[in-house]
Amino acid sequence: MTDPRATLYACDLTGAIWRKASASGAEHDCVEIADNIPALVPVRDSKRPTGPVITFTAYAWRTFIAHLD
Repeated sequence: MTDPRATLYACDLTGAIWRKASASGAEHDCVEIADNIPALVPVRDSKRPTGPVITFTAYAWRTFIAHLD
């Protein structure tokens, strides 16, 4: 039986346009985000492009970024 809440967390990222963080190092150790997915900000490890993805709501991402300084 499929958990009915799973659809809440599932999203199609096949159209994601990934970009590296502006602070990426010469060794390419950085994160990538896709900012073309409505209402979500997917984040992944640039060294593992087919690996796991963490998704944030747009609000949660803005809040996270605001607290990095």
